[in-house]
Amino acid sequence: MEAAGTIKKEAIEILFENHDVVIINKPAGLIVHFDGRNAEPSVVDWVRAHYPEMEGVGEDWKSPQGEIVPRPGIVHRLDRSTSGVMILVKNQKAHAFIKRQFQERSIVKKYRLFVYGQPKADEGIIEAEIGRTKTKPRKWSAQFGKSGNLRAAITEWNVLARKVDPESGEALSYMEASPKTGRTHQIRVHMKALHHPIICDHIYAPKKQCLLGFGRPALHAHSVSLTLPSGEEKVFAAPLPGDFVRALNSLGIEE
Repeated sequence: MEAAGTIKKEAIEILFENHDVVIINKPAGLIVHFDGRNAEPSVVDWVRAHYPEMEGVGEDWKSPQGEIVPRPGIVHRLDRSTSGVMILVKNQKAHAFIKRQFQERSIVKKYRLFVYGQPKADEGIIEAEIGRTKTKPRKWSAQFGKSGNLRAAITEWNVLARKVDPESGEALSYMEASPKTGRTHQIRVHMKALHHPIICDHIYAPKKQCLLGFGRPALHAHSVSLTLPSGEEKVFAAPLPGDFVRALNSLGIEE
């Protein structure tokens, strides 16, 4: 990726755009905004370079170091390593309108993911509070050993295909997950709590071998359903990235 602030417009795929929103397909490896530690290219840099009129739209973020970080156009986030559909807003009215839908949990987000092993059931709902672990390095957890500021989190999931990795012979599953809340690392944490962590998740499955050619957590924000400020109900889907397509082909799974 290029230097911060110089990301070409075509580097991020635009799925839809009108006077209120820009719906993008965020590539894996691109951070949404400055994290308070590392200066690197971000979605916010792309917004500032190509949508300067969005400066000041949205809400600032306070980093763990106490720094106030502007986030023009941002109404929700994806992890750096997660690819897929993301909503950007062009004006404060649109920001408030869409933020309210996130708060009311009326926006439906669906993710595609590969996990280690095969859940016993074909579908389920995980309702498990998420908090920081007590041990270092600190991370998020929905299991024992959490501490302070526990936040309710709900994830619906279903198995799309049960397969065996052709190289290692290890059982794995291709799944869909729909988070009803928006906690940090929610799907990754909940899949670990289900004892089926996401393939190649270096934080929540650090001792596991990466499978299917993945070099990052096998998680893709596939679609989002929402009501636009115009009143239109829309579903936006981000095409599966190359690593997902190759994995599906290697397993003989047709989308």
